[in-house]
Amino acid sequence: MKIPNDFILGAASSAWQTEGWQGKKDGQDSFLDSWYKEERFVWHNGYGPAVATNFMEQFPEDIALMKEIHLTHYRTSINWARFFTDYENLVVDEEYAAHIDQVIDQLIAAGVEPMLCLEHYEVPTYLMEKYDGWSSREVVDLYTGYASIAFERYGDRVKHWFTFNEPIVVQTRCYLDAIRWPHEQNTKKWMQWNYHKALATAQAVAVYHKHKYPGRIGCVLNPEMVYARSSSEADQKAKEMYDLFFNRVFFDPMVKGVYSEELIEICKTHDIYFDPTEEDLQMIKNNPVDFLGINQYYPKRVKAPRYQWHEDTPFHPEMFYETFDLPGKRMNNSRGWEIYPQVMLDMANYLTENYGDIPWLITENGMGREAEEHYMDASGQVQDDYRIAFISEHLYWLLKAVEAGANCEGYMLWAFTDCVSPMNAFKNRYGLVRIELNQARTRSLKKSASWYRSLIDGRVLDYEEEPFIK
Repeated sequence: MKIPNDFILGAASSAWQTEGWQGKKDGQDSFLDSWYKEERFVWHNGYGPAVATNFMEQFPEDIALMKEIHLTHYRTSINWARFFTDYENLVVDEEYAAHIDQVIDQLIAAGVEPMLCLEHYEVPTYLMEKYDGWSSREVVDLYTGYASIAFERYGDRVKHWFTFNEPIVVQTRCYLDAIRWPHEQNTKKWMQWNYHKALATAQAVAVYHKHKYPGRIGCVLNPEMVYARSSSEADQKAKEMYDLFFNRVFFDPMVKGVYSEELIEICKTHDIYFDPTEEDLQMIKNNPVDFLGINQYYPKRVKAPRYQWHEDTPFHPEMFYETFDLPGKRMNNSRGWEIYPQVMLDMANYLTENYGDIPWLITENGMGREAEEHYMDASGQVQDDYRIAFISEHLYWLLKAVEAGANCEGYMLWAFTDCVSPMNAFKNRYGLVRIELNQARTRSLKKSASWYRSLIDGRVLDYEEEPFIK
């Protein structure tokens, strides 16, 4: 299968998942740092952001490996919590800012296009403690000031910007489902965070366009392609409601500039409305994103709810759906996620049908596998054929979408190196590059690294679809 010459084949990671705390100053904790300090016991084997992959010191080695693999694009983030020594007066930490400069310059020198995200869960703890984070309109403006400084410093070299990575995740885990620290169930706060991140995106877009930087700005979303259990009206309604609350809650304001009237009505009915001003709604309407990043790993399957919602249980969108466990589904048993590669084509069709011709690319997709040391050969190289197969299948369906006219610009693997994930830590490995958990955080290329290089160089995907009958 021919891969178009201008189709991006890159890889991604983030600041907090790689940097480590080397050089971090007192008072520069992010939300993730504080969570790790408060609940270290929930992080697999105690690993977390404190050392991570030590990218802070070892980034030249990683960039050299990117060059060896012929990687064309790399997405990471600026750590907002480390970028300032004063978050309200926006006093930049010049040592950290110089680090970002070095990373950008070395990437470009290696032939790798940098793509930067302004917030990958790295909201400063200071702003959480003083303003309750994204609950506050004040934080939206402080973030906008941060974005403005980042654009001014790096916008001459960085042409692809993202306002957030997966903006729905933190508040869903912490305030809707309350399964992560600080375990506060507050659905109205959940919706307020959703809204303020959409508004912050619009304000950052406005600043970026006002100064006419030579690039573009978007947001990385993690929509779940929703499949109903059946064709029944009730199951189809469950699918629509899940899509409304977890996908369209960001797609609609960021791409169309408006919220669904149905969403607004439900929020008002259940007292979780975010009470926007007309001025802020106009800001959202006038400043849609230029493009989208789409993180895509697995499908979401739902069915109509079987039980009436208990009157004493706080409102949750689960009032309108239940998760459906499809019998016989393929699973990545290491991660507990369904494997359904056709999700790539279906998501492409969803975007075209609902949001027109907006440019987008897959900004994350990948295969996490536990105990990869069991797949090492005699030379110590991980023989990760399962990762090669996973990427091949998903890329096949994505390229079918491109052939059919989808405005998809590329595919970025999660992740370039093994890295820390929330709670999961290093339990499941995602990288083309293996990270040993020794003090030196030794790197080595997995089998998939040379295979990915062959994709980048040859622009051909050698993949045979499963026969219909066998």
